[in-house]
Amino acid sequence: MRALISAEGRLAVWVTPGAKTESLEIRGGQVLAKTRVRPQDGAANAAVTALLAQALGCAPFRITLLRGATSREKVFGIED
Repeated sequence: MRALISAEGRLAVWVTPGAKTESLEIRGGQVLAKTRVRPQDGAANAAVTALLAQALGCAPFRITLLRGATSREKVFGIED
């Protein structure tokens, strides 16, 4: 998954909130995140941040939502 992070430290993610399972997939060069959490008050964004942190082996505070707070198409910033 680290190979999909741009030189500027950005990672594009397509999110499916309210899914039956929680998972991260790489399909066609894009990260697909599924979370059980409903998109309410940023809860789904927080859940996706936690999934990314676990997959990348870093602390959640190193991952910032840069674009797409209310969209399924999101861009996260990843700090080293």
